[in-house]
Amino acid sequence: MKLLFEMFVSFFKIGAFTIGGGYAMLPLIQREVVNRKKWIKEEDFLDMVVVAQSAPGPLAVNISVFTGYKMMGIPGIIFTVLGATLPSFIIIILVASVFIGIESNPIVERIFKGIRPAVVALIAVPVINLSKAAKVNRKNFLLPAAVAVLVAFLKVSPVYVILSLMVIGVAAVVIRRRKNGSLD
Repeated sequence: MKLLFEMFVSFFKIGAFTIGGGYAMLPLIQREVVNRKKWIKEEDFLDMVVVAQSAPGPLAVNISVFTGYKMMGIPGIIFTVLGATLPSFIIIILVASVFIGIESNPIVERIFKGIRPAVVALIAVPVINLSKAAKVNRKNFLLPAAVAVLVAFLKVSPVYVILSLMVIGVAAVVIRRRKNGSLD
């Protein structure tokens, strides 16, 4: 029960003190579950992020699900998901009850404009850290850059990009295995 409560508190703190959603939460989750608590290994965390991005739902919630399950099964999922989501729920209720009357206040508008660059920085940090952990270098940087250009500027659906790269990846493995004489 102590570990369940500790998991709840860890994810509650992360959820309460992060602005910007799942990607902004990544460095905090990584610091907490990988570096401080040592619940998850670095390479497992990278795999977890990849699967969490692929699964439907918010990234931070998916990571909390995987962490909770790895640590304590179904009870772990319940405690980590509640920890990750309760702060947002409480804050949204409080903000909505106050914000309705002040949303067009110039000071409030400036505050939100000031928060935006911080959120961009919070999203950039995990991208840089994950690229280091994934051993992205100049040679293999071209593919992510090309995908970013396709999706961001040419408005190609990410679904088509993912499906195309899956086909290319499978074809490359099949060709490599045939060349090496192993088909297993």
